[in-house]
Amino acid sequence: MGEPLLEFNERTSDGGEVVYAPGYGGDTSNFAVAAARQGARVAYVTRVGADTFGDRFMALWRAEGIDVSSVVQDRDAPTGIYFVRHDGDGHHFTYRRAGSAASRLRSDEVPRPLIASARVLHVSGIGQAISTSACDAVFAAIQAAQEARVLVSYDPNVRPTLWPAARARAIVLETAAYADYCLPSLDDATTLLGDGPPEALADAFLERGARCVALKLGRDGVLVATVGERHRVPGFTVETVDATGAGDTFDGAFVAEMLRGASLVDAARYANGAAALSTRGYGAVDPIPHRAEVEAFVASRG
Repeated sequence: MGEPLLEFNERTSDGGEVVYAPGYGGDTSNFAVAAARQGARVAYVTRVGADTFGDRFMALWRAEGIDVSSVVQDRDAPTGIYFVRHDGDGHHFTYRRAGSAASRLRSDEVPRPLIASARVLHVSGIGQAISTSACDAVFAAIQAAQEARVLVSYDPNVRPTLWPAARARAIVLETAAYADYCLPSLDDATTLLGDGPPEALADAFLERGARCVALKLGRDGVLVATVGERHRVPGFTVETVDATGAGDTFDGAFVAEMLRGASLVDAARYANGAAALSTRGYGAVDPIPHRAEVEAFVASRG
């Protein structure tokens, strides 16, 4: 559940001209595609515009086998977009999302029967940051999940430009306390909790109520921790082209593996492999690998 954004990713043509190639993005949409490509059954909850971009998303999700019965096409608001620019320092984003259809999601639109039928609900801090009504909808969805004993997966995905720091910290830490799978990046954790070693940051989330923390460390892999165990699981080295959406790919692959009964270490290693593979092409969605590719890659690395 969350905000999809149509992507325009900077490329250089054979003639040396800079062009922006269209694609798909939005953290929870990326998660949905990643989980679906690992074999999970997925449904998505959002609003998109009743426009060409919204139509493209509907076609994408249907092609991936994602249930779109709870996606509303809004005639009064557009699908949000963003641009990706690349340079020696990495990738940089420019967003056009104010007043988007996704920001108009309301708590009374939360599909409680659909959530009750699921094994896990995935939400993110971005979905809370884009508007007050969308934030309320996230909390309503979490409440519905808890009432139905459905697991909650949460990526804080802190974006300081989207909301005031104090509000972000309060809401994200409150939400993390409800998470069965809390999936912050190291940047998220230090923004919320201050500097410290990864182990201390993971402990801080656990102490607030999260049941399992997968603290993403970029190229250094991930620290996975529960109250009873913790492991550093190294990442994989690949030739990176574009890391857009790699964290979302990790999230979707990790949760899909946990639902298949994998151990913390095995799920983290698998998700590290999926995330690494997703950086070898441009765009957030096109390079997300399917299960067979991830399994072969992880096996080839011993």
